[in-house]
Amino acid sequence: MSKATPGKTTPGKTAAGKAGGTTSTDRLGRLLALVPYVVNRDSVALDQAAAAFGVTEKQLIDDLNLLWCVELRAPDPYCPIDLSYEGGEIIVTEAESIARPLRLKVDEASALLVALRMLAGIPDLQDRDALSRVIAKLEGAAGAAAAVSSKVSVEVDARGDTLTTLRDAVARGRRVHLGYYVPARDENTERDVDPMRLLVVEGNTYLEGWCRRAEAVRVFRLDRIRDLTVLDVAAQVPDDAEPIDLDAGLFRPSPDDVRVTLDLTPQGRWVADYYPCESVEELGEGRLRIVLRTPDTRWVRGLALRLGDEGRVVEPRELAAEIRSDAVRALGQYDATTR
Repeated sequence: MSKATPGKTTPGKTAAGKAGGTTSTDRLGRLLALVPYVVNRDSVALDQAAAAFGVTEKQLIDDLNLLWCVELRAPDPYCPIDLSYEGGEIIVTEAESIARPLRLKVDEASALLVALRMLAGIPDLQDRDALSRVIAKLEGAAGAAAAVSSKVSVEVDARGDTLTTLRDAVARGRRVHLGYYVPARDENTERDVDPMRLLVVEGNTYLEGWCRRAEAVRVFRLDRIRDLTVLDVAAQVPDDAEPIDLDAGLFRPSPDDVRVTLDLTPQGRWVADYYPCESVEELGEGRLRIVLRTPDTRWVRGLALRLGDEGRVVEPRELAAEIRSDAVRALGQYDATTR
């Protein structure tokens, strides 16, 4: 475990003027680079390191305190790194363990290769050549693990033209108009969005932006965008609009939402991929139990009727009874029309 010696500092300002590193993704990259950055310079002033990483001194101290909780385990069970920032100078000692060659297990190397190949499949990816070289080197070093990973592929569920258009809109700072399907309400919506960034989360691509309809930051899954138009209007993201911290997940239910439990057959597993789930549980033989939360159960009733014998609502029981009544009425109407 690394040990930090605290020192008194005065929070500063970021070089860009706005606090940086607000997401878990940004912070992870900073944490991975922080120790080698200091080690290569023997010691670094707090304000200098904060400016280099584009964060405040307070944020940097939070990072240092988090590193204090990090424990390196390979190849020894306990590999301490001593770091301190007393007197405003960051010093790292006994960091020889980070210079050891990385040894990946078969499952770790396979997962990394699958993720890298998924990224390489994104249309118009920048630095594709660099990514290809990384994949080739990792395949060469992974040996048998590379063969295992070649049997698995993950495709980013997004049309290339949509992704290309949005990438251009983000780069040029242009507002976009979306025709967007909201599965939680089974509703097609129209909205103007000021793009902020594109995200890949669990194999799906999302646009994050300031939604002028909701007057808030929202994320939009690209395969649910029905229509896309780039407007001849400059995007105007409010200064206080903060990127969503993916560490908290994309799913953010309201306390007032209804909790719905569904059991799905192997043929109905697609529901877990398409709708935001609070939890997913394997029941064996390819069956799933998922939990959804929604402010309006009308779309769940429609979903259950479409699923037929591929899925059923377990909880709440009142909703399950309503769906059974809907099914009986629908069958009655069908019988009446076929006589």
